[in-house]
Amino acid sequence: MTQKDVYHTITVSPAPVLFKVKNSKFFGYAYPVSNEATIKSHLERLKEEHHKARHWCYAYQIGNEDQTFRFSDDGEPNNSAGLPIYRQIQSFGVTNILIVVVRYFGGIKLGVGGLINAYKSTAQLTLEHCQIITKTIQTTYLISFAYTDINKVMRIIKEKNLEVINQKLELNCEITISVRKKDSNMVFNLFDGLYGVQIKKLNSDNIQ
Repeated sequence: MTQKDVYHTITVSPAPVLFKVKNSKFFGYAYPVSNEATIKSHLERLKEEHHKARHWCYAYQIGNEDQTFRFSDDGEPNNSAGLPIYRQIQSFGVTNILIVVVRYFGGIKLGVGGLINAYKSTAQLTLEHCQIITKTIQTTYLISFAYTDINKVMRIIKEKNLEVINQKLELNCEITISVRKKDSNMVFNLFDGLYGVQIKKLNSDNIQ
């Protein structure tokens, strides 16, 4: 079974979008994010920029296989704002993203149904303005061996066209390689089967 090793995300924030209904204004923002500290920073900046707004509702999703998500109604009726935003993130199939919808109240109540539609529409417009790209999940390995074994190690690296991201070629050698996740087990087994060669996974799967 082939492992999934790609996902969809954004790398730049598009210009904000504006959705209007019954005098209320909804500004939509999208940010590439990888941790909650960055999310907090974006929210604080938007609250300063739009200090006269009534609500700053948002949803985010972080991670690839193990995903973390959260959404907030920020004072709007329960599940009328954050959840519709999050459902658009799911619909577009993106991760490592924060969507914030800033609302200026126009004096006319929209009702729960109207709010759901407004927040959904703003999030959808925001995502449509994003440049969504595909990224690859990589696995990083450290290969350790004696210099006398360098030829057999380098032969595999060359044959499999592996990316070397760091190397120390001395009496005791170390080479760090980056491998697409779907190829990681195959590559691990190739080096693990070599006498005198040790291979270990350096960290959690990362992106490229």
